[in-house]
Amino acid sequence: MAPQTETAFVSKTQHYLKVKKPLLERQRRARMNKCLDTLKTLVAEFQGDDAILRLDKAEMLEAALVFMRKQLIKQQAPVPPVPMDSFKNGYMNAVSEISRVMACTPAMSVDVGKTVMTHLGIEFQRMLQADQPQQQQQQQQTELESSPISRPVSPASSGYHSDAEESDAAASPQSPSNPMWRPW
Repeated sequence: MAPQTETAFVSKTQHYLKVKKPLLERQRRARMNKCLDTLKTLVAEFQGDDAILRLDKAEMLEAALVFMRKQLIKQQAPVPPVPMDSFKNGYMNAVSEISRVMACTPAMSVDVGKTVMTHLGIEFQRMLQADQPQQQQQQQQTELESSPISRPVSPASSGYHSDAEESDAAASPQSPSNPMWRPW
């Protein structure tokens, strides 16, 4: 007979605790470190500063959060509209460049060039006509904003808000037929 050796039976739970759990934890930490390194290099590229590369993990995460918050604020900031004059100047520069290229191209038909330039001129005029009501509206709005609303003020008035309320009350006294209800 063969000698009997006792083989220890290892349960799945014991195997998981001894072998699998530490292995899974190492893999999880390796993934986290890889992602942190990627984040670190991305932030360093976008900031243009390599100082973040020398920070520890927690400081690097804090710096990345600060950077992302700044980027979010920049995105939420209103972008001032491009003035129409700038667009018109750019449009006219493009038209003159198109004209120059068409004139230098030997195979360009005169009729095609004439059609293109006529179209560009018509579009420019349409753009100017569409811009005129907007300019007038902006001028009216700035005039309204810049002109102060003034009340007739007596020479004895100090100009404070309470003086204006008193003059309003004196100008329109309560009618005796409509007395104000009072709880007392």
